[in-house]
Amino acid sequence: MAYKILIVDDDEAIRYSVSRMLSEEGYEILSASSTKEAMDVTSRESPDTVLMDIRMGTSSGLETLRELKKIDEKLPVILMTAFGTTQTAIEAMKRGAFDYVLKPFEPSELKELIQKAVHARISMHQKVNFEPGTAINLEQDLIVGSSKKMQEVYKMIGQVAPKDVSLLIRGESGTGKELVARAVYHHSARRDKPFLPVNCAAIPEALLESELFGHEKGAFTGASSQRIGKFEQCHEGTIFLDEIGDMAPSTQAKFLRVLQEKEFQRIGGTQTLRVNVRVIAATNKNLEEEMKKGHFREDLFYRLNTITIWLPPLREKKEDIPELCLYFLKRFSLEFNKNILGFHPAGLKALTHYSWPGNIRELENTIKRMVITTKGNLILPEDIQMPEGEKEKGPGSRIQGNIPQIAQTIFDLILEAQGRNEQGEIMDHVEKELIKLALEETQGNQLKAAQILGMNRSTLRKKIETYKIVKGVVVE
Repeated sequence: MAYKILIVDDDEAIRYSVSRMLSEEGYEILSASSTKEAMDVTSRESPDTVLMDIRMGTSSGLETLRELKKIDEKLPVILMTAFGTTQTAIEAMKRGAFDYVLKPFEPSELKELIQKAVHARISMHQKVNFEPGTAINLEQDLIVGSSKKMQEVYKMIGQVAPKDVSLLIRGESGTGKELVARAVYHHSARRDKPFLPVNCAAIPEALLESELFGHEKGAFTGASSQRIGKFEQCHEGTIFLDEIGDMAPSTQAKFLRVLQEKEFQRIGGTQTLRVNVRVIAATNKNLEEEMKKGHFREDLFYRLNTITIWLPPLREKKEDIPELCLYFLKRFSLEFNKNILGFHPAGLKALTHYSWPGNIRELENTIKRMVITTKGNLILPEDIQMPEGEKEKGPGSRIQGNIPQIAQTIFDLILEAQGRNEQGEIMDHVEKELIKLALEETQGNQLKAAQILGMNRSTLRKKIETYKIVKGVVVE
């Protein structure tokens, strides 16, 4: 699905150049040349982000912003402004604009800002369902899993979401911490207000404090104008601070003040600003160890750790893997317009026995790759590519080394029994099951299966045809 970007500017040349640049990034481009036209397009098309000039003839950017927010309060609006009008843009941010960019702007800067805005839009508008047993709705994100450990997570989300308190989500990378944060947001009393995610690890240490709290003009080298931070921008909403364990100690002190006193100062400023923001933080780090090293403040830890949701790694809830595989298979089949019906049993077995060091994110990317590359309507064992060193040995793998000996013994018995014309049907069944086992253990590789079974490949092919075996599955 292509995300819609509405470009609002009375300069046709600007609209054309920006449209061309963003369409190359895969966005669907909408355009408007006036406030009225922008409102009409927004009402009709529901864009994901608006990129708007701060001045269009006699129209005021603040007025246009106000009217757009009446249509969709959570619509991310990015303002384009000349240097001389940044004060108006800053005022617009106080009133709910997502951000602003100065003309002339760097294409890379604008693309990054658009990407952040679209991410924020998805976070605010795409509901996250976490109720187990709910039918899969591919138009919304879903926290998947029915294991006992996930049941505990669902209980915590349900208990915490309505309570207007700070929350800490802990778990390894790729376990779905942002999905849980969004689920809490969507089921909270602040669900109609902004939700802004900030990845503390992705922003350089020197810039993170400015990103969160803003700065005054001249506060440091390069601070050519005042900037509104995310806390001020997210007033009455919810802010999600991912990878909080990567936050510098100096920024932690200021963050602690926001949690305790609901107030802060911009960098270089003297005015104390008060905010009403719900904080959801997340980390994949061992904060107890970080405290011992002096990298994380104890007072901040105990303030955040009052209510904690722990997300288990995928290797500790393997019973959820088949359900997750099916969910991702359906989602990516729809996205890439492919009719894939399911997984070969041996393939699903291999996925279940894998240790998944990258957790759900790694599984998601693996299924996505398979959906894109598979040529049939069934995910076969040969479609699955995982590092050999990371595979866990399942029950079948433990007996694989004995298969040649077992095969030889059974085939000797088969030949002997068939030579005496005794119990032919039983021997056929044994032979068929043994071929299925060999194919399953070699993930459908007939050459390797033939070597294990002690026969040549052509003989194996004939037997596969006779028994109607397809990659370890008998087709009746």
